[in-house]
Amino acid sequence: MNALYEGIALGLSLAFIFGFGPVFFAEIHTALHRGFWSGVLMAFGVFINDLIVVVLVLLGAVSVAGNLADYKFFGIIGGTLLIVFGIVTFRHKVVVQNVDDDKNNNGPRLLYFAKGFVLNLANPFVWLFWISVVVSATATYHADKYKLMLFFSGALGVVFLSDIFKVFTASRLKKFLTEKFLITINKIAGIALFGFGVFLIIRSLLTF
Repeated sequence: MNALYEGIALGLSLAFIFGFGPVFFAEIHTALHRGFWSGVLMAFGVFINDLIVVVLVLLGAVSVAGNLADYKFFGIIGGTLLIVFGIVTFRHKVVVQNVDDDKNNNGPRLLYFAKGFVLNLANPFVWLFWISVVVSATATYHADKYKLMLFFSGALGVVFLSDIFKVFTASRLKKFLTEKFLITINKIAGIALFGFGVFLIIRSLLTF
């Protein structure tokens, strides 16, 4: 069971040390404006993307994006997508809703799943991170499939649960928030996403 516990430790590190990136702001923004379940769908989209990345890398997909030029290209594309998300979020019109208004929202909720998936996919450093983790974990557990399954189940499970907790907290606080505060959150979320996008492009150009 050591592999499971080590995976949980990794997940906690991701949740509390690296958990305040563009996805965090997008999830909080969604939970505030569209409610708990829409935020959960976004978190689920992030989880599925992480799972796919881990599985692909475990299956030997590292070679697919092993060229440094590819990483630079992915960084520019990913950063551009984040900038677009930031501009759209910043310009989003704030409408104060009741806590349960998301139950009556007839919009396509799967859009939030797709947004979470794409936001995570847009960051090539997600691939870099999981590639490094898979390589080290494979060496540590001598490619033991059972131990690797325990390790990544713990890591991904904790990250997903922490995202749900963030979404739940934001959705519960909504009834105490004023329109002015929501507008401020909207602007901050938009600026943060835009800033992360610019940072990603610059880092990609300078690193790769």
